[in-house]
Amino acid sequence: MSNSCDADYFLDITSDVCPITFVKTKLKLEKMQVGETLSVRLKGEEPRRNVPESVQELGHLILKLEPEVIAEGVSVFHLLIQKKG
Repeated sequence: MSNSCDADYFLDITSDVCPITFVKTKLKLEKMQVGETLSVRLKGEEPRRNVPESVQELGHLILKLEPEVIAEGVSVFHLLIQKKG
């Protein structure tokens, strides 16, 4: 399983809800250089669908989207993004 060590930057948005999840991800990507990677931890089905979709619409590359923890109705996912130009 991947972790934040795989990326240049790490963002934990597990305590946030949409649309703040995407806003925080977008703001972090804007501060990064082209080619750098961002590891994002997110929780729930709505952010799991919306954040990667929105990031791709901005032209960035989704390298991974993996479940990290799925137990007792709580879904935490690991998203790895590469910033594109």
